[in-house]
Amino acid sequence: MAGSNGPVEPAITAALAEVGPRLRALRTRRNVTLTALAEVTGISKSTLSRLESGQRKPSLELLLPIAQAHRVPIDELIGAPQIADPRVRPAPRRVNGRIVLPLTPHAGSLQAWKVIIPGDQTEPEPRTHEGYEWLYVLSGRLRLVLGDHDFTLAAGEAAEFDTRVPHWFGSTGEHAVEIISILGRQGERMHVRARPAAAAAR
Repeated sequence: MAGSNGPVEPAITAALAEVGPRLRALRTRRNVTLTALAEVTGISKSTLSRLESGQRKPSLELLLPIAQAHRVPIDELIGAPQIADPRVRPAPRRVNGRIVLPLTPHAGSLQAWKVIIPGDQTEPEPRTHEGYEWLYVLSGRLRLVLGDHDFTLAAGEAAEFDTRVPHWFGSTGEHAVEIISILGRQGERMHVRARPAAAAAR
C-alpha cells in the first residue's frame, strides 16, 4: 500500500531501477572490486552487492560516498537527464517586406518574434484575428493604428491589444523600427503602455 505521499511515479521507479546496473558498470569499468570499494566508502560489501543487484533501494546516504570514491558527480549514478541547450537560434526570413526572426522554437499558445520594419512601411493596412498581441519597441519609432486610434511608440515603450480590433503597425516614416512581438492566440493578456500620437508629439 502506498504511503501518505501516494505511489511513486513510474519514471522515478524506472530511474531507481537503473541505478544498480549503472553502479556495477562503473565499478567494473574502473577495475574496482567490491572489497576495495567497501573499504573506501565504509559501506559493507554485502550492501554494495545488493545495491548493484537491485535488492537494496539506493539512497543519498549510500550514493554520496560511492560517487566520491569514483570521483564522479552523483548525477552520473542516478542518470539525471542532461539539460538541453536552451538557446534559440532564429533563422531570419522576410515577410511582407519585413525581416522576422522567430524567438520561440516550437509552436505554442505564445509566439515571440523580433521584427525589423523598414522606414518606408507607413501605409496602414488594418487586419483582425483571434488573440492578444504585445509589442515592445527596441529602436526607432513605431506607429500603431488600433481601430480609430493612432499611436506612436518610442524605444522602450510597449503596447498590448486585442487583435480582434482592426490593427496595423509600421514605421513613422523616419527610420526603420525594431520591435519584439508576442502573440497569444488563446487570449493571454499582458501589460499595456502606449501614448497617443498627439500626446507623443507634445
